Amino acid sequence: MKTDNVRILDGNIFVLSDGSGDIDAKPTVPCGYFAFDTRFLSRWLLTINGERVSPLAMDDSSYFEVRFFLVPGAPTHYVDAKVSVIRERSVVGSFEERLTVLNHSGEPAEFTVRVDAGCDFTPLNVVGQDRTPPGRLYRRVEDGRLHLGYVREKFRRETVISTTEPAQVDEEGLTFHIRIEPHGRWATTLHVRGLVLRPDGQDIRDHVHPSRVQRDRAELQGDLRQWLGKAPQLSCDWKPLERTYRRSLVDLAALRFSPLTLPAEPLPAAGLPWDATLTGRAPILTSLQVLPFVPDMAVNTLRMLGIDQGSVLDDVLDEEPGKILREFRYGELVAFEERPHAPYFGAADSTPLYVILLDEYERWTGNAAVVREFEDEARAALHWIDEYGDIMGDGYVWYQRRNERTGLENQCWKETANAISFRDGRLPRLPRATCELQGYAYDAKIRGARLAREFWHDPAYADRLEREAADLKERFNRDFWVSDGEYYALALDGDGRQVDALSSNIGHLLWSGIVDESRAPKIAQHLLGPELFSGWGVRTLAQGQGRYNPLGYHVGTVWPFDNSFIAWGLRRYGFDEEAGRIAEGIIEASRHFQGRLPEAFGGYDRELTRHPVQYPAANSPQALATGAPLLLVRTLLGLEPYGDDLVVAPALPERFGRIELLDIPGRWGRVDAIGSVKSPAANAVGS
Repeated sequence: MKTDNVRILDGNIFVLSDGSGDIDAKPTVPCGYFAFDTRFLSRWLLTINGERVSPLAMDDSSYFEVRFFLVPGAPTHYVDAKVSVIRERSVVGSFEERLTVLNHSGEPAEFTVRVDAGCDFTPLNVVGQDRTPPGRLYRRVEDGRLHLGYVREKFRRETVISTTEPAQVDEEGLTFHIRIEPHGRWATTLHVRGLVLRPDGQDIRDHVHPSRVQRDRAELQGDLRQWLGKAPQLSCDWKPLERTYRRSLVDLAALRFSPLTLPAEPLPAAGLPWDATLTGRAPILTSLQVLPFVPDMAVNTLRMLGIDQGSVLDDVLDEEPGKILREFRYGELVAFEERPHAPYFGAADSTPLYVILLDEYERWTGNAAVVREFEDEARAALHWIDEYGDIMGDGYVWYQRRNERTGLENQCWKETANAISFRDGRLPRLPRATCELQGYAYDAKIRGARLAREFWHDPAYADRLEREAADLKERFNRDFWVSDGEYYALALDGDGRQVDALSSNIGHLLWSGIVDESRAPKIAQHLLGPELFSGWGVRTLAQGQGRYNPLGYHVGTVWPFDNSFIAWGLRRYGFDEEAGRIAEGIIEASRHFQGRLPEAFGGYDRELTRHPVQYPAANSPQALATGAPLLLVRTLLGLEPYGDDLVVAPALPERFGRIELLDIPGRWGRVDAIGSVKSPAANAVGS
């Protein structure tokens, strides 16, 4: 069954269905109506006179609503159909669907309209797995409404289905017996609400921030117009960039997640369908990507992650003082401690990235108050790097899970069990120190020193951080350099050996600044060489490595977010042409995904497939992929804040022609940036 994402409200609620709007959950298909890590509908089937409906067309121009144009029966019925159906669906605090049946004949007609409904209340992160619910499922009809529910001790979830037109409601769904006059129509609105119930039967969200649940469609439409209106306006001679830029802004609006702690300050959810929740790494990196376009998102991210920052040692949660969480989930598995996600801290990169985001936000906006507000959180994060990140006592950031039962083995962005390997495919011993973690730690110390000196009035602390950063850079370039390949090792293992696989991680070292200038040309050469560069983008793992697989999640696919940061780093070291090749490949790939870049796609050579092949289980939309085109625009135009000015240094591949980015927000107010292939030098300063 082909799924279609029928978007989100603030990242908290989403629906996945097939092309006709039906939901028919199968083990391998993550379809349904989801909220707060629970599936609230797993079956939602429409029939007219006993026949399933087939799609004619679909309109999904808004992220929170979709319209399906349908006819009953098989496609052979399309010619001179006597009846058609419009299915208008929206996710506005809950799930609502308006059904309109149209009689196209010159005679009155009677129809039986049936909606079958059901739910398994499966936790989101085990959808697709064989699981017998440990609790009790129930169904009942009460006051003309269908109640589908699940209860396990004090944990309770319920779906309530109602309709605006009279119906026969039974425990399996709703039936409408209708008569429509010649060329007439009939309509009803079905309302489906998923309840997160307390033991007293009240929905917990009504007591936290009820206005977030009760917003209407007009309010959401106005919110989207305002969101797009505040963002810089982009025009480009190469239209695919314009298309993916707007698609990214819309999807970024759709992915805004409102945590229960701060419901009025949304931050990006990681992605659909698997990661529609609060995470650490994804909102930090996404906020970095979109700073020139939506700077306020960074503040919400810093505040929410600061509230949940680790404060104690907890082996189950992998928590340590100063550590930034990996993710926070709300579902059944967390409630019964079957998964350690309330919150879970198994990520070694989120903590230094937190400091990097805080500094970059101030550089861009000039908002010193935010730097002072989060001084304690940033200091705690910097302390974590040395106190808890340095497991081996050698000055590097390592990871090893405390939770041996359910914790993650790999706690870098490449989290799958086979992602960190030697060149020949062997897996290294724990703990592990991946190369990009050292780059992040170096960058965090350099940036932390600036914050300490300029805003926290602590020059001694700043001097210490700078000394530590310089020492880290020197040792890193000695210990991680693979001399027989002239690149940086993917990691060091617990025995201190170089984990010598060639990977995309080396590109992150460029944007962190830890690479010696003399070695940068070799890194650029590898990144754009045939082993790593597919023609669409840089692979996560190079061809020829023992575990390379073009459809391996972290061992051969191309990730747009990964490539956006690699391109940014290439420009930092002066490799403008190489950065442009990556940008061109990723934007070209977006054409094949209707402007919406997926989380990952296959690492096949471009000449082999001539079309980017989507990774089968990729999140889409995904926050980091959504942010990738925006960071690529910043990279192509060379946008960098210097004091109170925005400097523009365009370096555009010929295909882009001319790019205009108007009303860029920042400490300078709002300015324009223009880049042209023909005359880049004429557009050097935009302040």
